[in-house]
Amino acid sequence: MLILEKLAKFCAIMAGVLLTFITLMTCLSIVGRETIGKTISGDFELSGVAAGAAIALFMPWCQFKRGNIFVDFFTNKASASTQNKMERFGALLLALVMALVAWRTVLGGLNAYSSNSGTMLLGFPEYVVYCAMVPPLVLTALIALHQGIFGFASDESEANPEFAV
Repeated sequence: MLILEKLAKFCAIMAGVLLTFITLMTCLSIVGRETIGKTISGDFELSGVAAGAAIALFMPWCQFKRGNIFVDFFTNKASASTQNKMERFGALLLALVMALVAWRTVLGGLNAYSSNSGTMLLGFPEYVVYCAMVPPLVLTALIALHQGIFGFASDESEANPEFAV
């Protein structure tokens, strides 16, 4: 699990870098618009593609830290063993869904590449974003699969009970 943790942290750091880039670019564009009447051409497009990649890059760390929101209204009175089994089953389902999303993202990227599709103003190739999204989606699936098969860390501080409803 150590390698999965390191990869998840790396993805989260890369997502943070992308969000910092988006923030700085947006601020620069606003300052340029207000001072000299010029904005960064295509700033909205670049923000969109970077945000899409950042969301995918944050997913492995979120799953590793068990940061997804869950509703325990019906399972609150269940035994710890039952709750653990249900959480592991949920992790297996998430692994399946993330694998499916990764597969469809690969197909979307291949389609974007073959059709030479790009953003409206800059012509930024869309397949690049798809390519950036696939590895973290696969990593999220692998982390969830590992958690579903081997369980979660025994340290309850890794779970986020404040998100439980």
